[in-house]
Amino acid sequence: MNQQAAAVSLELPERPRAIHYLALVKPRVLTMVLVATLAGFYLGSAGHLDLRLALALVAGTAMAAGGTFSLNQFMERDIDARMNRTRTRPLPAGNLYPAEALWFGVALSAAGLIYLCMTVNILCAAVTAAIAVIYLLAYTPLKRISSLCTAVGAIPGALPPVAGWAAVRGSINAPAWTMFAIMYLWQLPHTIAIAQLYREDYAAAGIRLLGIEDRDGRTAAGQVILNTLALMMVASLPTLLGFAGMTYLVVALAMGGLLLSSGFQFAAKPCAARARWVMIASLIYLPAVLLVMVIDKI
Repeated sequence: MNQQAAAVSLELPERPRAIHYLALVKPRVLTMVLVATLAGFYLGSAGHLDLRLALALVAGTAMAAGGTFSLNQFMERDIDARMNRTRTRPLPAGNLYPAEALWFGVALSAAGLIYLCMTVNILCAAVTAAIAVIYLLAYTPLKRISSLCTAVGAIPGALPPVAGWAAVRGSINAPAWTMFAIMYLWQLPHTIAIAQLYREDYAAAGIRLLGIEDRDGRTAAGQVILNTLALMMVASLPTLLGFAGMTYLVVALAMGGLLLSSGFQFAAKPCAARARWVMIASLIYLPAVLLVMVIDKI
């Protein structure tokens, strides 16, 4: 344990080791992954909902995604130690050894993918494996090199509903790719807002998210507005393609308008407070749109 980790650990009360392993899987982010996966599963279901298959999907996805997040924390333990928002994570705080996180992540990911192959189908497992590969081997290293990491990182973040659709349909078609597009475009204003809020923290750690080098915030605000406009157009497709109704369309446009309004306010006065409103609007947008899409399924 290095001196920095030791100093951090002295500030924290002793906690059961199981709690630290739980922190490796990022429970809050994992919950969002499961919700998006189940949304794709439900929308892909025709008639009777197969609860056994849904439970198998949740179990396998939870293991595979949790293992991926654990491996990400193993790979980024050095930069996590340099940021205030992440320095209390299990590895930089010295609560777990790196080898423990590595083998835990490998075992959990492998178990999840094997379980999906055996209980769901190979296509779902393949999409889930693609999420892990892109997240760990493309997005994670690219964060230290280029702001393109923001666009690349949105790919694995947008694939969970595709995996859910593949689980029940055994194929991937237009509605699944529409959900992918909505999730992809939503992540861009969301991530840009977070980058603005923690710009100094990310910069100190050498992370190159989109907007980090934008000192006055105007380029970041422009990106928020452009991507939100694109999101509003793409989010109308479920109704136009016939797998969601008019109620969904009204809610999707209203939520898009809320996000767009926060983007214009951020553009008028780029600051942390306005960036926070963009983040809050994005956090309201996604669950609202997914929920109404599920309720208003045709």
